[in-house]
Amino acid sequence: MIRLPLAVLGIAFVAFPPAARADTVPDALSVEWQGRKPCENLFEDTQVRVLRCVFPPGAVHVRHSHPGYVSYVLSGGRAQIQDEKGTRQIEVRADTYTNIQPIPWHELTNTGDTTLRYLVVERKYEPVPGAGQSVAK
Repeated sequence: MIRLPLAVLGIAFVAFPPAARADTVPDALSVEWQGRKPCENLFEDTQVRVLRCVFPPGAVHVRHSHPGYVSYVLSGGRAQIQDEKGTRQIEVRADTYTNIQPIPWHELTNTGDTTLRYLVVERKYEPVPGAGQSVAK
């Protein structure tokens, strides 16, 4: 009798791994890499949060989530993105922006030899679906 519930639990664990669930993934400001937070909170109110994120060569912005946001690249280079779609290499170009829907999780690694710098404006009114955490501070 105990085997059936454990089998069901095992299937649920494989189908919905804890690291991919929005309610267990920290927000972009909370994560650290090598004892440092790559993002700094520049401004926050009830509607938005503005972050400046800096990634020297080799730095990783470990698995984190975002509400909807606009990302503006201050300085670019090469990076690797990992998310539910897989892992891919990207070229990050300075003075470009991207308007992004809420992200349950992703991870960025600076694979180039330049420092990546971003300005990120998170729309707190567009939360990650199913997220149990609050982005507001």
